[in-house]
Amino acid sequence: MNSVNIEFFGYFAAISTTAAFLPQLIKTLKTKKADDVSLLTLIMFICGVGSWIIYGYNISSSPILIANIITFILNLFILISKLHYSKKD
Repeated sequence: MNSVNIEFFGYFAAISTTAAFLPQLIKTLKTKKADDVSLLTLIMFICGVGSWIIYGYNISSSPILIANIITFILNLFILISKLHYSKKD
């Protein structure tokens, strides 16, 4: 495979995995509840995504960087929502 085809799969994976978090974020913001979201999982995932960002930066991979920065932000919003809405209970 040539590098153009490989880049396509990188961007496709980036879009697919990043978009997978939108339904959870939308549901959390609409219902103002995040009881079903595991705090430990969110923290572990955010740490992992942070590591992907460092890795993507060091190997100069745009798909890895873009996807993981967006995923980091989305999951940070989910984490903030979980902490915020948990305090209201």
